[in-house]
Amino acid sequence: MSNNEVQTVRLTVEVQDCGVAHLLDKESGGYVDAPAQSIGFVKVEQGCVDLQITHQWGPANFTVTIADQDPGADLAGYEDIVEIGYVSMSGEVEMTGFTFDEAVMCPLPPLPAGPGTYRIRYHVKGMDLEGSDDAVDDHYLQIWPASLEDPVVVKATSVASEYFLDPEKFMRERGL
Repeated sequence: MSNNEVQTVRLTVEVQDCGVAHLLDKESGGYVDAPAQSIGFVKVEQGCVDLQITHQWGPANFTVTIADQDPGADLAGYEDIVEIGYVSMSGEVEMTGFTFDEAVMCPLPPLPAGPGTYRIRYHVKGMDLEGSDDAVDDHYLQIWPASLEDPVVVKATSVASEYFLDPEKFMRERGL
Protein backbone atom coordinates (compact mmCIF):
# COMPACT_ATOMS: atom_id res chain seq x y z
CA MET A 1 0.00 0.00 0.00
CA SER A 2 1.16 3.50 -0.69
CA ASN A 3 0.61 6.44 1.65
CA ASN A 4 -3.04 7.15 2.45
CA GLU A 5 -4.18 3.94 0.79
CA VAL A 6 -7.27 2.21 2.12
CA GLN A 7 -8.73 -1.14 1.10
CA THR A 8 -12.25 -2.04 2.20
CA VAL A 9 -13.89 -5.43 1.70
CA ARG A 10 -17.27 -6.87 2.62
CA LEU A 11 -17.50 -10.49 3.67
CA THR A 12 -19.77 -12.92 5.44
CA VAL A 13 -18.56 -15.52 7.92
CA GLU A 14 -20.70 -18.42 9.11
CA VAL A 15 -21.01 -18.80 12.87
CA GLN A 16 -22.48 -22.09 14.15
CA ASP A 17 -22.51 -21.24 17.86
CA CYS A 18 -21.00 -18.99 20.54
CA GLY A 19 -21.58 -15.67 18.75
CA VAL A 20 -17.89 -15.30 17.86
CA ALA A 21 -15.98 -14.58 14.65
CA HIS A 22 -12.19 -14.72 14.40
CA LEU A 23 -9.46 -12.69 12.74
CA LEU A 24 -6.47 -15.02 12.37
CA ASP A 25 -2.87 -14.47 11.39
CA LYS A 26 -1.66 -16.90 8.70
CA GLU A 27 1.54 -17.51 10.72
CA SER A 28 0.75 -19.99 13.48
CA GLY A 29 3.73 -19.54 15.81
CA GLY A 30 6.23 -17.11 17.26
CA TYR A 31 3.99 -15.00 19.52
CA VAL A 32 6.09 -15.19 22.68
CA ASP A 33 6.16 -11.39 23.15
CA ALA A 34 2.61 -10.68 21.91
CA PRO A 35 0.45 -9.58 24.84
CA ALA A 36 -2.94 -11.17 25.47
CA GLN A 37 -5.52 -8.41 25.89
CA SER A 38 -9.26 -7.95 25.89
CA ILE A 39 -11.76 -5.14 25.95
CA GLY A 40 -15.50 -5.39 25.60
CA PHE A 41 -16.36 -7.41 22.52
CA VAL A 42 -12.73 -8.18 21.55
CA LYS A 43 -10.10 -10.59 22.88
CA VAL A 44 -6.58 -10.94 21.40
CA GLU A 45 -4.31 -13.93 22.02
CA GLN A 46 -1.29 -15.07 19.97
CA GLY A 47 -2.39 -14.17 16.47
CA CYS A 48 -6.10 -14.72 17.06
CA VAL A 49 -8.67 -11.98 17.60
CA ASP A 50 -12.06 -13.12 18.92
CA LEU A 51 -14.87 -10.76 17.95
CA GLN A 52 -18.27 -11.03 19.65
CA ILE A 53 -21.00 -10.60 17.06
CA THR A 54 -24.62 -9.44 17.28
CA HIS A 55 -26.14 -12.94 17.27
CA GLN A 56 -25.45 -16.46 18.50
CA TRP A 57 -25.34 -18.28 15.16
CA GLY A 58 -25.84 -17.78 11.43
CA PRO A 59 -24.08 -15.62 8.86
CA ALA A 60 -22.31 -12.52 10.16
CA ASN A 61 -21.64 -9.64 7.79
CA PHE A 62 -18.43 -7.67 8.17
CA THR A 63 -16.92 -4.63 6.56
CA VAL A 64 -13.14 -4.65 6.98
CA THR A 65 -10.93 -1.66 6.20
CA ILE A 66 -7.18 -2.10 6.04
CA ALA A 67 -5.29 1.18 5.90
CA ASP A 68 -1.75 2.45 6.17
CA GLN A 69 -2.83 4.94 8.86
CA ASP A 70 -5.74 5.47 11.25
CA PRO A 71 -8.86 5.73 9.04
CA GLY A 72 -10.89 7.41 11.81
CA ALA A 73 -13.70 5.92 13.86
CA ASP A 74 -17.28 6.03 12.57
CA LEU A 75 -18.74 7.56 15.72
CA ALA A 76 -22.09 8.45 14.16
CA GLY A 77 -22.70 5.07 12.50
CA TYR A 78 -22.11 2.66 15.38
CA GLU A 79 -23.27 2.23 18.98
CA ASP A 80 -20.18 0.52 20.36
CA ILE A 81 -16.51 0.95 19.36
CA VAL A 82 -13.37 -0.45 20.97
CA GLU A 83 -9.67 -0.46 20.01
CA ILE A 84 -6.97 -2.99 20.80
CA GLY A 85 -3.39 -3.79 19.83
CA TYR A 86 -2.48 -6.75 17.63
CA VAL A 87 0.75 -8.41 16.48
CA SER A 88 0.87 -10.04 13.03
CA MET A 89 3.77 -12.42 12.45
CA SER A 90 3.03 -12.80 8.72
CA GLY A 91 1.37 -9.54 7.63
CA GLU A 92 -1.48 -11.68 6.28
CA VAL A 93 -4.80 -12.22 8.03
CA GLU A 94 -8.07 -13.96 7.34
CA MET A 95 -11.49 -14.15 8.96
CA THR A 96 -13.66 -17.08 9.88
CA GLY A 97 -16.61 -17.85 12.08
CA PHE A 98 -16.74 -20.28 14.99
CA THR A 99 -17.79 -23.62 13.48
CA PHE A 100 -17.96 -27.25 14.55
CA ASP A 101 -16.91 -28.33 11.06
CA GLU A 102 -13.95 -27.25 8.99
CA ALA A 103 -13.80 -23.47 9.03
CA VAL A 104 -14.20 -21.50 5.81
CA MET A 105 -11.43 -18.92 5.70
CA CYS A 106 -11.96 -15.47 4.17
CA PRO A 107 -8.56 -13.98 3.25
CA LEU A 108 -8.15 -10.23 3.64
CA PRO A 109 -5.83 -7.88 1.72
CA PRO A 110 -2.23 -7.95 2.99
CA LEU A 111 -1.49 -5.71 5.96
CA PRO A 112 0.28 -2.55 4.76
CA ALA A 113 3.41 -2.78 6.93
CA GLY A 114 3.80 -6.55 6.62
CA PRO A 115 4.64 -8.37 9.85
CA GLY A 116 4.47 -6.11 12.89
CA THR A 117 2.17 -4.29 15.29
CA TYR A 118 -1.26 -2.99 14.39
CA ARG A 119 -4.27 -1.32 15.92
CA ILE A 120 -7.70 -2.89 15.50
CA ARG A 121 -10.85 -0.82 15.92
CA TYR A 122 -14.07 -2.82 16.14
CA HIS A 123 -17.41 -1.10 15.56
CA VAL A 124 -20.71 -2.85 16.32
CA LYS A 125 -24.33 -1.85 15.89
CA GLY A 126 -27.32 -3.78 17.28
CA MET A 127 -25.79 -5.86 20.09
CA ASP A 128 -28.97 -5.44 22.17
CA LEU A 129 -31.33 -6.57 19.40
CA GLU A 130 -30.51 -10.27 18.83
CA GLY A 131 -33.60 -12.18 17.83
CA SER A 132 -35.80 -9.13 17.30
CA ASP A 133 -37.33 -8.00 14.03
CA ASP A 134 -35.26 -4.82 14.34
CA ALA A 135 -31.95 -6.73 14.58
CA VAL A 136 -29.09 -5.21 12.62
CA ASP A 137 -26.14 -7.30 11.50
CA ASP A 138 -23.41 -4.70 11.25
CA HIS A 139 -19.79 -5.27 12.21
CA TYR A 140 -16.99 -2.96 11.05
CA LEU A 141 -13.32 -3.73 11.59
CA GLN A 142 -10.47 -1.31 10.89
CA ILE A 143 -6.80 -2.37 10.90
CA TRP A 144 -3.75 -0.10 10.54
CA PRO A 145 -0.07 -0.11 11.60
CA ALA A 146 0.49 1.31 15.09
CA SER A 147 2.55 0.68 18.18
CA LEU A 148 1.07 -1.56 20.84
CA GLU A 149 -0.99 0.49 23.26
CA ASP A 150 -3.56 -0.32 25.91
CA PRO A 151 -7.08 -1.23 24.79
CA VAL A 152 -9.52 1.71 24.69
CA VAL A 153 -13.30 2.07 24.74
CA VAL A 154 -14.07 4.67 22.09
CA LYS A 155 -17.85 4.53 22.46
CA ALA A 156 -20.17 2.30 24.52
CA THR A 157 -23.92 2.81 24.45
CA SER A 158 -25.50 -0.66 24.40
CA VAL A 159 -26.50 -2.69 27.44
CA ALA A 160 -24.45 -5.55 25.96
CA SER A 161 -21.33 -3.35 26.04
CA GLU A 162 -21.90 -2.74 29.77
CA TYR A 163 -21.91 -6.50 30.30
CA PHE A 164 -18.87 -7.29 28.13
CA LEU A 165 -16.81 -4.46 29.62
CA ASP A 166 -17.37 -5.59 33.23
CA PRO A 167 -19.59 -8.69 33.68
CA GLU A 168 -19.23 -8.77 37.49
CA LYS A 169 -20.25 -5.13 37.90
CA PHE A 170 -23.13 -5.63 35.44
CA MET A 171 -24.48 -8.61 37.39
CA ARG A 172 -23.96 -6.94 40.78
CA GLU A 173 -25.78 -3.73 39.75
CA ARG A 174 -28.75 -5.76 38.54
CA GLY A 175 -28.84 -8.04 41.59
CA LEU A 176 -28.09 -11.10 39.51
